[in-house]
Amino acid sequence: MPRFVTIGYGDRAGYDRTSPDIRNAAHAHDAELKRRGALIGIAGAPVQVRNPDARGIETEHAPFMSAPLPIAGFAIIEAADMAEAIQLISTSPCAVAHGTVEVWPLEE
Repeated sequence: MPRFVTIGYGDRAGYDRTSPDIRNAAHAHDAELKRRGALIGIAGAPVQVRNPDARGIETEHAPFMSAPLPIAGFAIIEAADMAEAIQLISTSPCAVAHGTVEVWPLEE
């Protein structure tokens, strides 16, 4: 079955202004996705890694990307196609709590 990488963007303010019932349903939905085999996690502190011309590793403790909302988490889900992946992720905490979720096909 095809897999999709999702990136959830959201902040505490959006989460807090969403009703607890909607948040709880979103977390229950994530738990169901995990039960079905999805890998879901909250974003920690990023580290940029470079190794130009394989001459030496350079790191920077900061995000490379910037967005209006911070990255909140990631998931790898299975779905029959993009339409099903969108449907599955549409009730995730970031999607319902005034954030955004990107869905990327994982091409192997």
